Amino acid sequence: MKPASWHEDPRGVPRSLEFGDVYHGEAGALPQARHVFLEGNGLPGRWRGRAAFTIAETGFGLGHNFFAAWRAWLDDPGRSGLLHYLAFEAHPFAVADLQRAWRRLPEDYQPLARELAGRWPDLLPGVHRLELQGGRLTLTLLFGDIRRQARQARACVDAFFLDGFAPRVNPDMWSPAVFGQLRRLAVAGATAATWCSAGQVRRDLRDAGFLVSKIPGIAGKREMTTAVLRPGLGVPAPDPARRRVAVVGGGLAGAGVAQALAGRGHEVEVWDPACALDADPALRRRGAAALVPALSPDDDTRSRLSRVGLARARARWLDLDKAARPQACGALVCAQSAAQADVQRRALERLGFPVDWVQWLDAVEAGRRAGVGVPWGGLWFPGALRVCPGELIAALLSLRGVARRAAAVESLAPAPGGGWSLRDASGLEQGRADVVVVANARHARALLAERLPLDRLPVLSGLTPIAGQVSLYPAGASDVPRCILSGQGYCLPPQDGWGVAGSTYRPGAPDAVADAAGHQDILARVRGWADTRDIPWLGREGVVGWAGWRAATRDHLPMIGPAPDQPGLWLACAYGSRGLSWSALAGDLIGAWMDGEPAPIERELARRIGVR
Repeated sequence: MKPASWHEDPRGVPRSLEFGDVYHGEAGALPQARHVFLEGNGLPGRWRGRAAFTIAETGFGLGHNFFAAWRAWLDDPGRSGLLHYLAFEAHPFAVADLQRAWRRLPEDYQPLARELAGRWPDLLPGVHRLELQGGRLTLTLLFGDIRRQARQARACVDAFFLDGFAPRVNPDMWSPAVFGQLRRLAVAGATAATWCSAGQVRRDLRDAGFLVSKIPGIAGKREMTTAVLRPGLGVPAPDPARRRVAVVGGGLAGAGVAQALAGRGHEVEVWDPACALDADPALRRRGAAALVPALSPDDDTRSRLSRVGLARARARWLDLDKAARPQACGALVCAQSAAQADVQRRALERLGFPVDWVQWLDAVEAGRRAGVGVPWGGLWFPGALRVCPGELIAALLSLRGVARRAAAVESLAPAPGGGWSLRDASGLEQGRADVVVVANARHARALLAERLPLDRLPVLSGLTPIAGQVSLYPAGASDVPRCILSGQGYCLPPQDGWGVAGSTYRPGAPDAVADAAGHQDILARVRGWADTRDIPWLGREGVVGWAGWRAATRDHLPMIGPAPDQPGLWLACAYGSRGLSWSALAGDLIGAWMDGEPAPIERELARRIGVR
């Protein structure tokens, strides 16, 4: 992806060097936004009294249309409860250039500009969901070529702002293929507006299913174009009504879903026998795990998903209370050989990701960063997180709107009148819910066996339990390593006097146990790529272990999405060794799908992790 570069013409108007066109017309950006895009779409009137309203823009640019919509929404006492804004941008600006432009905004826009600047994403391809105004306003940015990204978007759009550069210099933005994708996203009665009055644009909009009109333009433009979707076309408007949701499973998967759905106003109950166990906080704080994005030379599905997973985790968890808040300490993914180091370097050159998100460090710089010798260097991810899962889960399950039920759900059945009946081992009903999310890892297959034909769902039927352990060492006052070290195994920065190293994988094991053989296995793994003499606590006496289960699919991707032919039944399981990567992402993905919000990942990624 090629970011935009800042350039002004002699009048001080920002100009695109890529397309040879200005970012706004002679009237100025905000007057044009109000006349063309707000008034042209009947706003603010059309969002009044609505629970939620969604706008999509073709070409985010410097964000002036977004700011105009945001300001108008805030100033309207009858505004919708939520405002969702979806925008496509092939060449996004870095935040420093945006702030340069935003300094020219009126004073009452400056708080909005500061809030958006504080949440502006890294310039990485894909979908970026930003939450503003305490979550009442979402901005979903799709970075990349609109010809591809329009096919990848999932949303229910009420109004379109068509604001690409002129068709003569940017024809792809105005193509029939893009207009066809916009129609796919449109709800019944959706509208569109643009400053462009080219005859071909109007004809292509008409062919895509819109009734097209010409109205007076602004500042020297005689005409502009407005449109409304033809009667009988469009998806139904979403229903973000409050629902009773039962989440089966109180681990990382269930806690992530509970947080996301309770935050959207749903009534959430988490069912898990372990909810009755009030662990000693001192014991909870011993454990730790790492959230480190994957990176592959071809930017495969796992890499793209883990990138979004880290972003959603940072958005959801970094505002938690201190005990549960992850530590943003960064991670060094250490090369395991000179050959792998070369692969890592070449992968970064090919992908061209910003250095603020990932960079290559040679052995000297990597050792300086970590405080530990690493012979072949590695990839440095400054945004990676050290997490205490016990504290995190406890905090998420204690949020407002989340109730805990210390009971096992052994079977599910459709309830009379709709929804689901949750039953115990004897078949007695324990509760009901409008929606059930199955998030109980290796137990999901047995719970769903009566409801889903597993012989037709090979991935679900092949769900494999894998035992494993981690080692916890008394670390005293040591602060080494100073970041997450990851390779064949991992080693985490000490906290509260304990250091953590991991982990083992024991497929087919009858029990999940921590033993001396496991501790030796972990030590051998880490010693293969790090100078463990620099880590004073690693291998020390007094080690204790923690053992548990993972549930993994053959392709090592999670299963997140609706169960086929079972309305109101969802899955969030098979997280494998990436429970932290998928937890917040799965919650937001299920919440967005349930409530008709713009989805936080591309459609092709959603298909690959769907129930299959």
